[in-house]
Amino acid sequence: MTTEEIPNTGPLADLRVIEMGTLLAGPFCGQLMGDFGAEVIKVEPPGKGDPMREWGQEKSHGMSLWWPVIARNKKSVTLNLREQQGQEIVRELIAKADFLLENFRPGTMERWNLSYEELRKINPGLIMIRVSGFGQTGPYSRRAGFGAVGESMGGLRYVCGDPSAPPSRMGISIGDSLAATFACIGGLSALHHRERTGQGQVVDSAIYEAVLNMMESLITEYDQAGYIRERQGSILPNVAPSNVYPTRDDSMILIAANQDTVFKRLTEAMNRPDLAEDEKYKTHSARGANQVELDAIISEWTKTIDAADLENLMSECGIPSGKIYRAPEMLEDAHFRAREAIIKTQHPKFGELMMQNVAPKLSVTPGSIRRPGPELGQHNDEVYRGLLQYDDERLAALSAAGII
Repeated sequence: MTTEEIPNTGPLADLRVIEMGTLLAGPFCGQLMGDFGAEVIKVEPPGKGDPMREWGQEKSHGMSLWWPVIARNKKSVTLNLREQQGQEIVRELIAKADFLLENFRPGTMERWNLSYEELRKINPGLIMIRVSGFGQTGPYSRRAGFGAVGESMGGLRYVCGDPSAPPSRMGISIGDSLAATFACIGGLSALHHRERTGQGQVVDSAIYEAVLNMMESLITEYDQAGYIRERQGSILPNVAPSNVYPTRDDSMILIAANQDTVFKRLTEAMNRPDLAEDEKYKTHSARGANQVELDAIISEWTKTIDAADLENLMSECGIPSGKIYRAPEMLEDAHFRAREAIIKTQHPKFGELMMQNVAPKLSVTPGSIRRPGPELGQHNDEVYRGLLQYDDERLAALSAAGII
């Protein structure tokens, strides 16, 4: 499936977002809203744009391969927000918007005379979504707070990795993306409130709090039992079997058979029904206490079977399992293709470009990828001439002054 001439059927198609800020924590929220149909007008500094235009492991045509994803479905306009004239123009845009999305360090918007108290005067129904490292209040609010810091202080980094090594990064910018996802939830919750009352509000999404909210019962376990979760590598502590196991063809497969009935089916598949009756493995608690020994028994068995055959066997026996995928395996998988989890887009420089599709899927008003990330200032004419009704003379003056 390609994105040529895809209609906007998303449930947010009648809403407008002004996206300010850079990198990932704010813009991923804009990506989510754009995926579901919102008109997202991204405001970027003239001449250089969002640094995300240069991020990514591989580049082609002088453009990051991350940018087409994080900026998909967005319109790009250039505007110098550090100048008073630029601040006045963005106020005009905000007056016509449903959402203002920003992820500057707290205090920046206020210095630019763009505080919520000022903006609500021109747009009482405005929902201002603010994403930052530590939130808009509190003693750490003015600190610089990248996603890595939020992951560390929110508790995630400490529990990630092998217990023999220092805390590990997840391999993706999960703290930024979590804060953006919570920001999107908050924005849509505020929208529902506005529909009932006409009243806008501020959504304050902090990276460290977004991470903290994903930490399950970590706080409560310490509060009530003095238990501190530690790094456990690939296992789920005291829950077995649930691990990554080797195969005969030097692949890996994750098997999660920790429930009593599922474990019994696994033992039957192994031709070891005796394990399900062994007092060391018969119950959930017993398996957890003998986790290392049980994993060793299962590993010796899985090493005798090729990954594809093992996966088929697990499926036939009703045992949750899955291979450890990289991008090549995802692109080859029939289930990914059937559900269009990965989609082909048309890009003016890259040609055909593949990226993950919109999630979740809606049955009546599905989201869509209508275009990849835009060129810097690609929509200046559309927005400034069309939305704000600027004429040629004013646009020329603004360009000459470096405002747009």
